[in-house]
Amino acid sequence: MNALVVEWMQKAAGDLTVAERELRARKAPVYDASCYHAQQCAEKYLKAFLVSVKHTPPRIHNLVGLLNDCLSYDTTFDLIRLDLELLNAHAVEIRYSGDFAAKEEARDAVRAARRVQ
Repeated sequence: MNALVVEWMQKAAGDLTVAERELRARKAPVYDASCYHAQQCAEKYLKAFLVSVKHTPPRIHNLVGLLNDCLSYDTTFDLIRLDLELLNAHAVEIRYSGDFAAKEEARDAVRAARRVQ
């Protein structure tokens, strides 16, 4: 397997680990971080796939945009469309003031990231 693909997948797995750890935290959990890292996990797995098919992934955070690139190579990616749409909101908005994630939202984000994995 291509070393760059492996690196993207390792980074994605690390983001999923962080998202899960923060979701399980008993003391002062930060659900925003769980949501953000779940989104990052999905983004990196999609980019790993694109690299594996010799497609340079665009420097974007839009999961639906990345999905459309993936669909050019494998139409079964459409099975995770709803998960990617759910996670897409956690790329930017969740990191700034005015919005805080609830535990259930973080749980849904982590589940979606696992399905993308």
